[in-house]
Amino acid sequence: MAKYLYYFGKWSHRNRKLVVTSWIVVLIATLIVGLSFKGPTSSEFSIPGTKAQEAIDLLGREFPGGNGGTIRLIFAAPDGKTLDSPDVKKAIMASFDQARQDKAVVAIMDPYMLKTVSQDNRIGYADVIYNVNAQKVTKESKEQIIQSAQVTRDAGVQTEFGGSVMLTDFETSPIPEVIGVFVAYAILAFTFASLLAAGLPILTAIIGVGIGIMGVFLVSRFVSMTSTATILAIMLGLAVGIDYALFIVARHRQQLAEGLEMEESIGRSVATAGSAVVFAGATVIIALAGLSVTGIPFLSIMGFAASFTVLIAVLIAINLIPAFLGMAGHRISPDRKSRMFRTPPTADQKTVSLGWGRFVTRHPVIILLVGIVILTVISLPALHMRLGLPDNGAKAKETTEHKGYELLSQGFGPGFNGPLIVVVDVLGKKNPQETVQTVTKALTAIPNVAYVSPPNWNQTNTIALVSLVPITGPNDVKTTDLVHYIRNETAALQKQEEVKLLVTGVTAVNIDVSDKLNSALPVFALVVIGLAIVLLALVFRSLLVPLKSVIGFVLSLTSSLGVVVFMFQDGHFLSWIGLSQSGPILSFLPILVTGVLFGLAMDYEVFLVSRMREDYILTGNARESVVMGLGHSGRVVTAAGLIMAAVFASFIFTEDPITKAMGVALTVGVLVDAFIVRMTLVPAAMALLGRSAWYLPKWLDRILPNIDIEGESLLKHLKDEASQVQVSDKEKR
Repeated sequence: MAKYLYYFGKWSHRNRKLVVTSWIVVLIATLIVGLSFKGPTSSEFSIPGTKAQEAIDLLGREFPGGNGGTIRLIFAAPDGKTLDSPDVKKAIMASFDQARQDKAVVAIMDPYMLKTVSQDNRIGYADVIYNVNAQKVTKESKEQIIQSAQVTRDAGVQTEFGGSVMLTDFETSPIPEVIGVFVAYAILAFTFASLLAAGLPILTAIIGVGIGIMGVFLVSRFVSMTSTATILAIMLGLAVGIDYALFIVARHRQQLAEGLEMEESIGRSVATAGSAVVFAGATVIIALAGLSVTGIPFLSIMGFAASFTVLIAVLIAINLIPAFLGMAGHRISPDRKSRMFRTPPTADQKTVSLGWGRFVTRHPVIILLVGIVILTVISLPALHMRLGLPDNGAKAKETTEHKGYELLSQGFGPGFNGPLIVVVDVLGKKNPQETVQTVTKALTAIPNVAYVSPPNWNQTNTIALVSLVPITGPNDVKTTDLVHYIRNETAALQKQEEVKLLVTGVTAVNIDVSDKLNSALPVFALVVIGLAIVLLALVFRSLLVPLKSVIGFVLSLTSSLGVVVFMFQDGHFLSWIGLSQSGPILSFLPILVTGVLFGLAMDYEVFLVSRMREDYILTGNARESVVMGLGHSGRVVTAAGLIMAAVFASFIFTEDPITKAMGVALTVGVLVDAFIVRMTLVPAAMALLGRSAWYLPKWLDRILPNIDIEGESLLKHLKDEASQVQVSDKEKR
């Protein structure tokens, strides 16, 4: 692979104007197509085939039009008044009149007629039902309902929003991305001591993300895609795009410092660092695409969207970066008078990376024990991890959704924010009303049930649905137990009354999604670990290096999940990231972090250990190759880890709690993996293993194909070419 990338890098340099122009044309074309044909994104996480989805499908058939989007208006009377006070009631009715001017509104559930008010008559709600589902409610309809709420607010009535239609748009602010890019540029400028060299990875990463995300926008027109998928694609596209460019630019500058000619340096940079980029990128892509093995559609789409942006980042790194390097010429060369880039590190030179490498290799046992103990302690909270999906109560205190959630909890109890929909199929009985009354009484007697509504029948009186309000909140363990009890412990009731009970609703859907993801995680983890062992064995021609790498990855993953549980579930430091209350861990976070972190961990493993192997092949000294590998790659891996962490961390400060959780998990995972695992535990383990780290049975060595990302075969090829040239010159003479 190195030989082909060598010639491809030189071709990109020679045809740099054509390459740059082509990528700019592709960017402009994808911008036009992506923005013109962008499809809607969804905030719903459902899985076909679950029990809750079965009930939803049944309701869609038996209650046509019942799936319209709903905006819940929540009212709280001013101090000293109730919702029946004449001026308060007048303002509320006036807001309804204004809301009805929207032709998309099918009905408004009047709280005065339906008695949807609290016992003290201070808090009430009205549901505004639309003629399309929640995802298709237009921006104009949302603006209309916000204007109608201003009527009551002007009258002193606190008015907040809830329901299935999301009024808060979490995708409009580019501030997190801008902050992450700015921090990344500062890190690159310090690393390269050059503003131009620092700007190249930023520029190419932005081009890659632009092309990648426009492609994702186009696909969203044809398949259902969550907004989280686009956010993940942006996060990964920026992070790996900058990092991959960093590795190639750093190798090029180092080779220029060694005295290599410009085109030759570009070719060798793409051959060596570029080989590592291709392999690492392929690993990330496979891991993300591997999310499809879970059989969960929204997760599969998320993985494919993110893997597409990573693919674009790889192509840009091995094609556009060499072209830009050629255009920059010697202006990007390291300043020989700079302390940072005088010469490449040698055995006698003292640098921070070399000093750290010597320290680690002198005390490998102590460092391994201390590091493993620290990461194990950090991982402990993950043992009591509970999965779920964040509700409005988890949003920032200043959002209207959180305020509405709190008002409903005060007026009607915590369980009111997560009602369960129980579908009763009477299976064609002649007296369905009596049967459903008996079932309703039985449901009311179940522990943790606060209220069961009167039944709502379909047109043929064969299906009834009742709303069951738990005493506990939607993310409480007791609510989950209640759902399982109705499904699993009412068999005798269903048999006696000859009915079938199905439980659905947002809370039940979230429980089913979490259960499905929980069962899929072990399968996906085994696939990822097996993939890691095979791929790393191919790259490093070793058995012990892959095993060590997998153990390090597991420590990084459990540490990341431990911190997330400590913060989001146990409730520590939530105010620091703008959240108001603790809750369960995002249901798809563990499996998503497993896929993403695996790919990123293999990035650092490949870039760091490949340099160790390169030195080992040249010198045969196992311990010294560990030191020199850190000396060559330590600074660049440090910068790469900081850049990726900065990009992920910037997303912690968005308003969306889902994005916050992803940002925290990936930031912690990257920092732990880059600095504790790869820069500390890996060299300590390699020093302890010595030459045995590179052992591979001869029979296995013959079977495995030689990928050669270190460029060993390339050097041999170049030497052979040079020898042939010398022989040819002698013959001519």
